[in-house]
Parts: sequence; structure tokens; C-alpha cells
Amino acid sequence: MTTIRQGAAAALWQSAVREAEARSATPLDEAQESYLVFVLLRHQNDPDLLARVQALDWLRAQECSGRTRADAQRDVGDRCLLIAGLYPALAQRRRVSVDYFTTLGRGAYRDVAEACRNAYAELFAQLAAHYDALVQVLRGLREGPLALAQPGVIPTTPLRDGRHLH
Repeated sequence: MTTIRQGAAAALWQSAVREAEARSATPLDEAQESYLVFVLLRHQNDPDLLARVQALDWLRAQECSGRTRADAQRDVGDRCLLIAGLYPALAQRRRVSVDYFTTLGRGAYRDVAEACRNAYAELFAQLAAHYDALVQVLRGLREGPLALAQPGVIPTTPLRDGRHLH
């Protein structure tokens, strides 16, 4: 894939995601892989990722309209994806199942698909349909370069040998 070759971080995340696809035996298509790299890049420095209550953010998104609503729903779907794949222990601490985050995130992506048009709607419909595969790849990522990461923090940039740039 040549679409996400901007910057060292993107290339390293792309490599880590591809390794996780192989490790989890869960191949993603180009759009799914690119989007997953985008999510990791976007949230790698998010100090509030695990502190947010996703259901409340989803409810707040319902009060919005248009592009603001779609963006808020996308954010909920992205964060639920990261939690379900990278931080499943958070679900247990909150006394919910990982499926709770998967269901909420998939639903948020479906809402984005329904609210948007054309390629953006198609992308989010595809992401919603393959949400479980995206979670599996993130779990594969946990077993590789992210295994040494500080709990609750997506490292700034994964390195091939398991170390991280901070």
C-alpha cells in the first residue's frame, strides 16, 4: 500500500499493523488497514483515551447534527475500537464486557455511515461490518510491539524491535 507513506510514524504504524494482521491471521483490505493506522496516529497522544465514558460521548453526539454529529460518532467508534482491541482489561474494571465496546463502536460507525454520503458513508459501513476484524488486528498488535508499552498509553511510535520512541 502506498497511501500512508507520510512521515516515519505512519510508516512504523503501518508496519506494526501489517505484522499484527499476520500474527492474528486477520487480513484487512487497504481501506481498513489505512483507517486503522489513521486511528492509531490520531490517538497515540490522547491522555484521556481510557478516562472517557464512551456511552456518554455517544449520547452527547446524538444531540448534535450534521458533520459535528458524524465526527463525534466517529470518535466514539475509534475509541471503542482501541479499547476493545488494546485495553480489554478496562471493560472488566468497568464491569462490562469487551462486547459492550465492540457493539457501541460498531453502532457509532454505522451511525456515521447513515449520516454521510458517498465514499465516506461507504468506508464507515465497511468499517462497521468488519469491526470484529479490526479488533482482532489490534489484539495482535498488543502481542507484538505494544506488549512492552506502558498500560493505558499508546506509544508515540512503535519500533520494529519492540522499543518505542517517546
